[in-house]
Amino acid sequence: MGLPMLIRSLSRIAIVAGSLFSALAASAAEQVNIYSYRQPFLIEPVLDRFTEETGIETKVIYAKSGLNERLQREGRNSPADLVLTSDTSSLMDLLAKGLAQPIRSEVLEKNIPAHFRDEGGNWFGLTTRARLIYASKDRVRPGEITTYEQLADPKWKGRICTRSGKHPYNLSLFASMIAHRGEAETKEWLQGLKANLARKPQGNDRAQVKAIKEGVCDLSLGNSYYFGKMITNTEEPEQIEWAKSVNLVFPNQRDRGTHMFVSGAVVTKHAPNRDNAVKLLEFLSGAEAQYLYAEKNFEFPVRPGTERSALIEEYMGEFKEDDLSLTEIGSHVPAASRLVDEVGFDF
Repeated sequence: MGLPMLIRSLSRIAIVAGSLFSALAASAAEQVNIYSYRQPFLIEPVLDRFTEETGIETKVIYAKSGLNERLQREGRNSPADLVLTSDTSSLMDLLAKGLAQPIRSEVLEKNIPAHFRDEGGNWFGLTTRARLIYASKDRVRPGEITTYEQLADPKWKGRICTRSGKHPYNLSLFASMIAHRGEAETKEWLQGLKANLARKPQGNDRAQVKAIKEGVCDLSLGNSYYFGKMITNTEEPEQIEWAKSVNLVFPNQRDRGTHMFVSGAVVTKHAPNRDNAVKLLEFLSGAEAQYLYAEKNFEFPVRPGTERSALIEEYMGEFKEDDLSLTEIGSHVPAASRLVDEVGFDF
């Protein structure tokens, strides 16, 4: 083989090899890897629609806990591009550990209200929940309690149930009280609330509604979406009866509004498929995904104007939300945890 022919052959080989490399690189890039605290039934329908629309495949690792720590251990070698969380505290923890990277997106800024996302673009809320007062239909008159502050009124002594004061759902509420009322007043309120408990804090939010049904207490604190889970639970029909025994009270409608918190997401610090992660995040903030994502778990879409599920409309409707920044609330969580200990709330 002459030199000119050899050069042409090598050139063709180089072109073919380059094309193959580019194809493989493009194929590898057309995916997004997700660490998810959210359950498969909630996100798989939405992820399927994302893949149909964009051609980007999704790979998911599910866990109830420990994903933040796993991501931290993996460091630069982590395959994760996006973390989906089920509560605000996980978002704040990812930020505190330096595991998120800032994202600037006009789509996200348009779709997600400012108080439901980090000012620096490190985390974004995707669905919201309300921290409600569940009230016995038989033993609490409509309008008899309308604010969180009234939970400390001595008239409710021995009539309130709640889960641990250290649980993130309660700590978020208590932190919001600090933001609005200050530490001294919040401590006094926590002392009053503790004095009104019918029993030592225990169980989950649904267990408190069960206790109301059984006459153990008349009021409880609970997230809004648990009502949807109970009222539709045909596999455990006793939960339907628990839900039917209570009215839902959206507190503080005449002033600051009901405390809200979010499930959300971050793009990881070392995301190997960063652009695809941003595309997924933007998709999750869109109207179709917002409806599907929120409807599956009886949550509220974070995107204003998005259609809500029929069940939400029937039992909850419109209400005034507290628009306090979740970043500010998060900054008070350590103080809230300290106050819980100081008043011996869980003992």
